[in-house]
Amino acid sequence: MRVLKNLSEVEALVGKELGFSKWQRISQLQIWGFGLFTGDRQWIHMRPLKAKLGSPFKTTIAHGFLVLSLLPKMLEKTYRISSAKMGVNYGLNRVRFTAPVPAGSYVRGRVILKEFKKIKNGAQLTVSVTVELKGSEKPACVAEQVFLVYE
Repeated sequence: MRVLKNLSEVEALVGKELGFSKWQRISQLQIWGFGLFTGDRQWIHMRPLKAKLGSPFKTTIAHGFLVLSLLPKMLEKTYRISSAKMGVNYGLNRVRFTAPVPAGSYVRGRVILKEFKKIKNGAQLTVSVTVELKGSEKPACVAEQVFLVYE
């Protein structure tokens, strides 16, 4: 994990990589739980036998929004700003789900600081997060996340 002292140190890193999160496994149990909680019970996610027999992936795949929901934890495990008193999720500029994530796969986030804007008592940060899929040339997801950090 990269530890940054304050927002001035962060500002100097625009355009640079902040780091990588650790690899984490996407289990079928996570996929089932996500499907149950969100109501998205499509068979490609929820029914392993049907997916094995009838999908081009030959297994269930994670919901794209499940993968997206992992971003805050990936960022938390990638870097920390010591002077920050609070962070607020401000939204997303762009999201693409570029490759399926089969159950049992491993993903991690590669984080680049794209933009830094000063705001009252803090900064608005935009980070580019590439969710890498272990063993795949294509990432699972690419997204720009925007959040506010207050000192």
